[in-house]
Amino acid sequence: MSDHSPTAYDVTLCVENLRTALALHDITLPSLRVDLPSLAGTYTPPAGLVALGNCNTATAQALAAALRRTAAER
Repeated sequence: MSDHSPTAYDVTLCVENLRTALALHDITLPSLRVDLPSLAGTYTPPAGLVALGNCNTATAQALAAALRRTAAER
């Protein structure tokens, strides 16, 4: 069985892709980052999590609105 665990590069790329996509909607999540403990831990397979972090209510509302607009376009 091959291991399809995300590498540190994969997770970093994912974070940057998400940051870029959010920026298209003028949304910034200041704490958006790679969750390093999920890569360094002894999880099998390594989790490679993205930490979305905290944001204020205005940012959360903007994110919700962007998601609703995108869903409506489908």
